[in-house]
Amino acid sequence: MSTTNQVRRRGDDREAVVVYEEVVKTFGDFVALNGVSARVHAGEVVCLIGPSGSGKSTLLRCTNALERIQAGRVIFDGNPLPQEEKHARLVRRRMGMVFQNFELFPHMTALENIAVGPTTVLKTSDAEAKEQARELLKKVGLADKADSYPSMLSGGQQQRVAIARLMVQAPQVMLADEPVSQLDIRLGREIVELLARLAQRSGATLLVNLHTLELLQGHFERVIALKDGELFWDGTPAEITRDLLRDLYGAEYRAMHLDEVHLTSASGTPPAQGV
Repeated sequence: MSTTNQVRRRGDDREAVVVYEEVVKTFGDFVALNGVSARVHAGEVVCLIGPSGSGKSTLLRCTNALERIQAGRVIFDGNPLPQEEKHARLVRRRMGMVFQNFELFPHMTALENIAVGPTTVLKTSDAEAKEQARELLKKVGLADKADSYPSMLSGGQQQRVAIARLMVQAPQVMLADEPVSQLDIRLGREIVELLARLAQRSGATLLVNLHTLELLQGHFERVIALKDGELFWDGTPAEITRDLLRDLYGAEYRAMHLDEVHLTSASGTPPAQGV
């Protein structure tokens, strides 16, 4: 397999909620995204993969205009994404994002971290916002941690609080930028399963950037691979092969121990459905 432009495009009857049209993003002389085009459909659970510096995080940040693009378009729900900050903020209310560093307010309890958004942005009453926060803490398995500060929580628990804070927005699109990079495999699997389950229950579209491919199988229906800022491949987890991963990751293949990653295409076992 050649390493250039091995892209498999998928058909889907669902309406596209996010469309990337020849997206270009540069940082000075560095081209982070070079003409990326792809479609993400309503309700899809999608994983972004690729070697370090391939543009995964940049593409996520362009999706909700945290980064401004230099050329092309990002279309959300049928409309071009506004690049002006005051208009982009309105779009972000419909897109929740989870970061690898959790981004919790250290001086606020878990309950307060979740309730602060509705009270400050949506002008929800304090009592109603806290009630919503308690319900979401139950959903992420932290009902007993409402009064705990981030410093009192493990990494996995902090990420669950961050996910609950995301869900209080009732987002149409959920974005997760390497949400398990600071967690071990067991906790990482729990977080990925939680994200997929919440997206499925709410009907939201989920787009996750992962560097740990051990978590790929069984959780995602579609994979988009980037390399050198370009779209490299687009398909299902069951279609991923060793050759594809070698071409995609190059020198990183051995360092990431990708020979040890289970592939359904290698075993013939169909991917798990749901979580």
